[in-house]
Amino acid sequence: MPFIAEVNNRWPALFSETEVVAEFTCITMVPLLSTFMAKLDHYADHLLRVFKKKGGTAKRNINLIMAAMNGNPSVDVRRECILKAVCVYLNEKPDDLFKEFLDVDLGASRETEQLTLGVYVVRHEGANSADTPEDIGVIIEGCTVLQALSDVAKCCALLLGLIYSLNLSYPKHLKYTFEFLQKVLMELDGNNLSMKVQVLKNKLLE
Repeated sequence: MPFIAEVNNRWPALFSETEVVAEFTCITMVPLLSTFMAKLDHYADHLLRVFKKKGGTAKRNINLIMAAMNGNPSVDVRRECILKAVCVYLNEKPDDLFKEFLDVDLGASRETEQLTLGVYVVRHEGANSADTPEDIGVIIEGCTVLQALSDVAKCCALLLGLIYSLNLSYPKHLKYTFEFLQKVLMELDGNNLSMKVQVLKNKLLE
C-alpha cells in the first residue's frame, strides 16, 4: 500500500470532507457525521454520569479535561471534552490522539511529522478557551490530510471515515478509543466488543 503522502498526491480529491463522508457511507451504508454527532450527544449525559464514578488518577485527569467546559459551555467544547475523557476512562492517553499547538510554536511541524494518526488544534498565543482555534485538522503518517475544520468532534468523525476509506488499522495504543467510536457510537460490528468497551457500554445503558 502506498504511503499516505503518495495517495494524497495521486488522489487529492479523496482528502476532502465531502468525499470522506461519501466513501464512508458507500462502505458502511451509515451516514458518518450525522450519526457520529447524534450518538455522541445521545450518550453525553450518560458518559458524564459514568465519568463521575471513576476514581483515582483517571478521575483527576477527567476533571482537568472537563474544566474546559466551565470557560466555554458550547456544544463543540462539550463534545471535545467527552471524547478526550473517553480516552482516559479506557486507560488510553488523549494526548496520543489530540495534539494542541500555539501558532508561534516553532516545533509544531516536527511533532506533526512524527504523528502516525491524530487530530491537531492550533490556538492563537494568549487565546482563552472561548476563542475559536486558528486551525483544526487531521494528520495521518505525518501528513496533514484535512485542515480548516470547524471542531474537534468533526475531526474525529472524519478521521474514522478516513481509516475506513483507506483501510487503515487502529493504533494499538488507541485501539479501545477507536473501538468505542466504531462499535458504540457508530454501531458498526457492535455485537463484537472487547471486555473493556463492553463494560463501558453496559454502564451507559444502566
